Amino acid sequence: MDGATRAAKVRTEVRDRIGIITLDDPATLNAAGMDLMADLNAAMEGFIGDAAVRAIVITGEGRGFCSGANLSGGGGSRVTDAPGGPNQALLKIYNPFVSAVRKSPKPLVAAVNGVAAGVGASLALVCDLIVAAESAYFLQAFRRIGLVPDGGATYLLPRLVGKARAMELTLLGEKLPAATALDWGMINRCVPDAELMPTALALAKQLADGPASLGLTRNLIWASLDSAWHDQVEQEAYRQGDAGRTEDAREGIMAFAQKRPAEFKGR
Repeated sequence: MDGATRAAKVRTEVRDRIGIITLDDPATLNAAGMDLMADLNAAMEGFIGDAAVRAIVITGEGRGFCSGANLSGGGGSRVTDAPGGPNQALLKIYNPFVSAVRKSPKPLVAAVNGVAAGVGASLALVCDLIVAAESAYFLQAFRRIGLVPDGGATYLLPRLVGKARAMELTLLGEKLPAATALDWGMINRCVPDAELMPTALALAKQLADGPASLGLTRNLIWASLDSAWHDQVEQEAYRQGDAGRTEDAREGIMAFAQKRPAEFKGR
């Protein structure tokens, strides 16, 4: 209908300088269809551009974090547009988004509730800190539908859990409970369900209260996954120069000399 508006698939809120993004399509367990991805991208861009937001939390409404791409129609087909060609939804929507998250100037926390499957798992893993509820699980379900892992999964998983476990997750397609993901070093916290958001927000508050250099630090760590030693230590030198010119660095050094807690402003 002309003039009709669709319901937003993402909710946003700012609390204590934390931008909270909630995937909000619980009927599909927050499947990452085109509508949801458009809203998610807009929310991320908004928070990255908002000087009042100094850390970002991503979570899901209801019983799931994100059940993966929406294959039931209108959610972004995984079928290539032409014989021998790439999947256009990945090239134009999903890949640019996870790549933008990886390069974010602000640190991110994923609060994983319920299922994080397919590209939904990638959305969580591309965040800097990952907190999962005890009932949560991760699933590389692609083998069940004859497709390959995407959203950066084949890059992230071997680096997080090693080749053997990455092969097991992707080739067998079995559920990985949050507690096991913690044991494997894939996530940072596994907490009782009721403590998921309080824990994620407490971590995000530490990030939001920290200096501007945290954004530089998280980008250095991400860059290190692809960098040679010489290139990485050179980048550390450049980013240290950037950090040293911030107001927060001047405050931190002064506070250290005066033996008091630093009061960072994120700039």
